[in-house]
Amino acid sequence: MPLLWYLIRRIMVTIPVLWLITVLGFALTSLIPADPLAMVLSERAMANPEIVKAYRERWGFDKPPILRYLTYIQNLLRGDLGESIATQRPVKEDLARFLPATVELAVAATLIAILLGVPLGVVAALYRDRWPDHVARFLSLIGVSMPVFWLGLLALTVFYYHLQLLPGPGRLDPRLIPPPTITGLLTIDSLLARRWDAFWDALRHLVLPASVLGAYSMSLITRITRSSMIEVLAQEYIRVARAKGLREWIVIGRHALRNAAIPTVTAMGLAFGNLMAGAVMTETVFAWPGIGRYAVDAASKLDFPPVMGVTLLVAGIYVLINFLVDLSYTLLDPRIRLE
Repeated sequence: MPLLWYLIRRIMVTIPVLWLITVLGFALTSLIPADPLAMVLSERAMANPEIVKAYRERWGFDKPPILRYLTYIQNLLRGDLGESIATQRPVKEDLARFLPATVELAVAATLIAILLGVPLGVVAALYRDRWPDHVARFLSLIGVSMPVFWLGLLALTVFYYHLQLLPGPGRLDPRLIPPPTITGLLTIDSLLARRWDAFWDALRHLVLPASVLGAYSMSLITRITRSSMIEVLAQEYIRVARAKGLREWIVIGRHALRNAAIPTVTAMGLAFGNLMAGAVMTETVFAWPGIGRYAVDAASKLDFPPVMGVTLLVAGIYVLINFLVDLSYTLLDPRIRLE
């Protein structure tokens, strides 16, 4: 019952947040001093007043912004995200087409960030102010400091062009036939279809973009894990556990790391949300057909419905991730209650 009331309160808080996002997004797109029709119509068509008038009526540009916003909200409440001006397809269909690629990339980047960041943070805390700590902090500093687009170009130049260890842009070698689409995730669909050649090729294509995208999150997780572990290792119960003769890996894994996990789990949740929203540059550099690249293409063509759709989708993902992170607190610390 407390979980139900907590869920209801979170939904009641989420509705105004999403509404405010629609207001800000629609206001910003309406204030841009450019004509979206000029990006989709030819010069000859723009010179014809009848064609321009028909297109403006078709997309509602002949109405005041407030009426267009109310129409957008009415359609949104029915689950209609609008129609793309450029592709003339429903935005909902485009998002369903491009979202799996971003999810696959973000999940892989999050796993890399966690598998590297947590051990580095633990080692840095255990060897505080010694050379492993200095190495871990140096690596985290590099990950935080390097721009994603520069790191992506560097990775392509070194590992794809010069060393030829990993494949280049894209999700799959163009010479391979893609597996049947079931989930939209190439690695999962390849496994379900037992296409081992496609699976290994898709996995190899994931390595570079996922590593580049996860570099910043890995650095953040490393720093937060290190700080939390240093604080926990100074507690009295850690000294008592060691005095009782418990093995060091039990003291670190069962007592210290679990009690230091709440800030780290928060960083992991935020990292996944950031990776979903911040994959724009990575998807552009690696020609990855996800929602980030889709949003960039739409924005460059002044195609506002897809931009609004991607914005609402990312906001909803953030809300869901924050809710799951809050629920995980109760599993990590029984003293925490959802109220």
